[in-house]
Amino acid sequence: MRRILTIAVIVSGGIAALAFAAYLFNNFWIQRYDDLIERHATVYNIEDRLVWSVIYEETYFRAWMKGADQEIGLMQVTPAVAREWAKETGLREFEREMESNLDEFLSDPERNIQVGCWYLEQLRAKYRGFPAERAMMLAAYNAGPSRVEEWTKDIEKSRLSEDEFLERIAIPSTRSYVGSILERYANTVESGTRNPGN
Repeated sequence: MRRILTIAVIVSGGIAALAFAAYLFNNFWIQRYDDLIERHATVYNIEDRLVWSVIYEETYFRAWMKGADQEIGLMQVTPAVAREWAKETGLREFEREMESNLDEFLSDPERNIQVGCWYLEQLRAKYRGFPAERAMMLAAYNAGPSRVEEWTKDIEKSRLSEDEFLERIAIPSTRSYVGSILERYANTVESGTRNPGN
């Protein structure tokens, strides 16, 4: 009996140690780009917790991810958006880097977050001041600004609440995407931490 009890204690101690190690690794994993996120979110006047929530949803912080429609990196930036960013900002060096190896350029977390934050701010400018500003920006990021226009064409955007806008999203995956990010963002704001488990 004593031997069984000793084995049980060792096994449960091992399980607890593994669980703690997994918890620590997860915290490291989801927070390792916090400085980059904060820096670029500040430059483009986007809430860093919202950017963090977008990355969590898009790739769960895997910089090497590639999407089915050629989206690349942490924020799943498309080549078209990256080229628009380089042209708009006038950074010729970055234009040359993208021409030589776009995948490598957008797989770099620094550049990917920079371009992603720029694009979020471009989208946000279209909906600034509306009650559903965040939801519209996220829907446009996922499905394109033309879809947001389609879903709001028969109503004044300035009167549309976030919940009302969510109901109008006609693509279930986009509705889920936007809802998930908004919920995660709200949890990070409420808890004061970027770890949704805390």
